[in-house]
Amino acid sequence: MIHMTETLAVHTLEGFLTPEETAQVTKLLDEHLEATRWVPARPSEGTVPPEAVQEILAAGIARALPAIRRVFPSVAAATPWDYHDLGPGDRIDAHLHGVGEPDARPQRVARVAFHLQEASRGGEFYVDTCSAEDLWTSRVAGSGSAFVPGTRFAREVSHEGRPEDLAALAGIPRTRWTSAPPAGTAVVYGAQLVHGVETVREGRLRKLITNLLDGPAR
Repeated sequence: MIHMTETLAVHTLEGFLTPEETAQVTKLLDEHLEATRWVPARPSEGTVPPEAVQEILAAGIARALPAIRRVFPSVAAATPWDYHDLGPGDRIDAHLHGVGEPDARPQRVARVAFHLQEASRGGEFYVDTCSAEDLWTSRVAGSGSAFVPGTRFAREVSHEGRPEDLAALAGIPRTRWTSAPPAGTAVVYGAQLVHGVETVREGRLRKLITNLLDGPAR
């Protein structure tokens, strides 16, 4: 069963991809972007990388699974990855995905963010922690849930959600933890953590994101 602390934890995977794998992913993505001419309509919009990229990233998850399970013991699988490409002035405002439907199967436990290329300035990934009751719903996991009975569920606040929801989140006092991971490192963060990306000041931020599930994706 999924423990609530898994959905609020942060972990890092140093050497998630080798330099050779990173170079290959970059090459394949460059070719894909040239062929598709994809340009994000907004900073939070992503695109699905080609199968060859998915295979390299899936191999990285398979290697890292023992390390992931030290902090997220219920994780069993990952969803296909999305690719995000941010330039100067782009940012992803603080938001919270949550676990989705608490009674669904499989269940989202956490997410992984791998920075393929760091911006020259800005573009840092962050998570926000807080103790405010306003962040939580009244729902509590029961005996039939994938979660330990009594688990609380946070509100879902999409970065593309209603302005009033984003304003309410902005008004909740929070403590920000900004990361500057070494090259090749992936950051794993619980599904019930507020998170976002600081404004890119200079250069280009290229990142890949997946969900970690407690069972095989359907």
